[in-house]
Amino acid sequence: MTKDTTGASAPHATRPLGHGFYYQDWHEGWTFQTLTRTITETDILNFVGVSGMTEELFTSAEYLAEHTSFEGRLVPGALVFSMAEGLVIPATIARTGIAFLNMELDIKGPTFAGDTIRVEGTVTEIRPTSKGNRALVRTENQVVNQRGETSMIYTPLRMMRGRPEMADE
Repeated sequence: MTKDTTGASAPHATRPLGHGFYYQDWHEGWTFQTLTRTITETDILNFVGVSGMTEELFTSAEYLAEHTSFEGRLVPGALVFSMAEGLVIPATIARTGIAFLNMELDIKGPTFAGDTIRVEGTVTEIRPTSKGNRALVRTENQVVNQRGETSMIYTPLRMMRGRPEMADE
């Protein structure tokens, strides 16, 4: 018996809010969409500072105006990916993701300060492993902005946990 937050006895453990999915909860073709996140100028400056990515594309409005056709502050693709993962992980694999193993990443278009992104994902592969209660799971994740434009597609392969009750099977 476990106790709930009110102190009353419960016949089984309660799954905490925010707990991710087990691989058995998904099937190939399953889709999801995350909440949204607006990328700010401050996000860009903090990311560029901590990563050392001081390329003028991300640090100089004058360089952008004189040497590119972009209107607005560009967001590094690495930051877009990081924020996309920040939307995906707590919504899908928190406490159930074991490892990030590989991916392909394609930048489809620019992202600018002030853009609001979400991730639209599709499970494309599930392969249970021969040992342990886990599987290799691949998704295709599209980063979509507020205009409905896809700015990035990436295909992470992750090792994910199986349901605890399935461990003894």
